[in-house]
Amino acid sequence: MTKPMHPEPHGGDLGTRLNWLRAAVLGANDGIVSTAGLVVGVAGATTDRSALLTAGLAGLLAGSMSMAVGEYVSVSTQRDSEKAALALERWELREQPEAELEELTQLLRERGLSREVAREAAVQLTERDALRAHARVELGINPDELTNPWHAAWASFLAFTVGALLPLLAIVLPPTGWRIPVTVVSVLAALVVTGWTSASLGAAEPGRAVLRNVAGGALAMAVTYAAGALLGATGV
Repeated sequence: MTKPMHPEPHGGDLGTRLNWLRAAVLGANDGIVSTAGLVVGVAGATTDRSALLTAGLAGLLAGSMSMAVGEYVSVSTQRDSEKAALALERWELREQPEAELEELTQLLRERGLSREVAREAAVQLTERDALRAHARVELGINPDELTNPWHAAWASFLAFTVGALLPLLAIVLPPTGWRIPVTVVSVLAALVVTGWTSASLGAAEPGRAVLRNVAGGALAMAVTYAAGALLGATGV
């Protein structure tokens, strides 16, 4: 028997960790591409190191704060929805326990259990912890591990910042004539890594993901550099 290329992950905790890791990789990727596009565009218009540093830092801070605020708002909304769903489930379990037991039985039957086995499993799960059973089977929620908006915000902030530091340092540290080549090579190499990592975490084909990632980053830098060079040539 041949061994599968990507072992199948088991357990909700592992799935959650993989999702967080994938989000961190994508956040870093956003930091790389957006900051690289910004600093390369400015480099097309001027060779002044302070202007490049100012633009890069501004882009880093604006992007990381935007990512953090966006994640906080998004995850807060998700958490509120989860709390509301759990509150409704508590009310239903209190006011109509028999209907909820039958509902749980039907949900288990939809997962392939016979009527008798599903009913017995539903009874045992209800006796053990009715809310947890309905939260997991019906809602797909772990009531002990609701999404945390602060964790999501900080993770996005840090991931974007780490990614953005690469093109920022690559554009300001080398001598003037080497800034663009060093930045382009560094960014494309980093995009290979993030593309391969995100594809591997999602059990997808890395080759296409890497190609898309590198092509998108290269296009972003080419467009912004051309725009910066045009504006610099016209004296705008």
